[in-house]
Amino acid sequence: MADHSSPKGYERIETSNFLLIILTLFTISFGGLVEIVPLFFQHSTTTPIEGVKPYTALQLAGRDVYIREGCFNCHSQMIRPFRAEVLRYGPPSLAGEFVYDHPFQWGSKRTGPDLHRVGGRYSDDWHYIHLMNPRNVVPESVMPAYPWLEKAVLDPADLAPKMTALRKVGVPYTDDEIAKAGDEVKGHTEMEAVIAYLQILGTARK
Repeated sequence: MADHSSPKGYERIETSNFLLIILTLFTISFGGLVEIVPLFFQHSTTTPIEGVKPYTALQLAGRDVYIREGCFNCHSQMIRPFRAEVLRYGPPSLAGEFVYDHPFQWGSKRTGPDLHRVGGRYSDDWHYIHLMNPRNVVPESVMPAYPWLEKAVLDPADLAPKMTALRKVGVPYTDDEIAKAGDEVKGHTEMEAVIAYLQILGTARK
C-alpha cells in the first residue's frame, strides 16, 4: 500500500521551492556576514600601510576616467600570493594598500595583465604611446586604443565635490587640498590624468 504521508525533514525542504529558496538565502547571508563583518574591525584591513596616501586631485581624476572607460573589465588590481603571480607582477597585494580606494579594483579577470604594481615600471611616454595605440608597443595586444583621452580636458569643477564625498567615507582630504583641487587639474587632459593614476599604483609598498 502506497505511503501518501506528507514529506518530512530534508525531503520536505527538497520538495518545497519556497523553503529551499528561503533557507538558501539565509545560509548565504549568514555565511557572508560571518566572513565579511569581522574585516571591518580587523586592524590590517582598516589601517593604511606606511606610505599609502590619498590620491592627488590629478590621480583621482585619472582613476575616474579609468573606471569610466571600463579598464577594470580586463585588468585586475589584486596580486595573489602565488609564486607565478609574484614573479610576474610583484609582491602580493595587501588590504592596507586599498584603504582609500572607493570602489576597489580587485578581481581575477585578466584579459590584460594585473596593474597593481605597474606604477613606475614604464615611463610616462610609454604609457602615452600605449594608450594612443597599444600595438605600437605590444604588437600582439588586443587592448583598444584611447586616442580621445589626449584631447579631452578635465573639468576643474568636478574635483572638489568628489573629494568632499570621499572625505565623508574616510579619505582624509584636508580643506586646503579640496580647495586647491581645481587648480591642480586645470588645463590637464584625461590622458595625463590616467597616466598619473597608473604611475602611482602599487608604489607605496617598497
